[in-house]
Amino acid sequence: MANILIVEARFYDHLNDLLLAGARAAIEAAGHTHETVTVPGALEVPGAIALAAEAYDAFVALGVVIRGETYHFEIVAGESARGIMALTMDGLAIGNGILTTENEAQALTRARPDEKDKGGEAAKAALAMLALRARFG
Repeated sequence: MANILIVEARFYDHLNDLLLAGARAAIEAAGHTHETVTVPGALEVPGAIALAAEAYDAFVALGVVIRGETYHFEIVAGESARGIMALTMDGLAIGNGILTTENEAQALTRARPDEKDKGGEAAKAALAMLALRARFG
């Protein structure tokens, strides 16, 4: 049984609740345990994962970044993804469920467990990477 850390950037409560529901359901359905920590925003997700790297078997990154009127969207979306990818390349098993959307309607569709279930998909990706790490040791 693996212990998974869900790291959520909780900016949009109602969207994060949906992502969390999907991630938790997928982890529990696979027979694993999980804990959740909250960070201020998507840019802090990779840092939190790095801090907890030795304490958990795998990680699920969750959050929502919706395009606004400034360039900030590109920085947050790109840099959070880059940070997560760097940690993955270092051998951590991470599923990236940080949504980057144009609007709230797109985010809702992707976050809802009964629609695209990106939280659940991110959890399944983390578990798949954990299995690969175990296989290739």
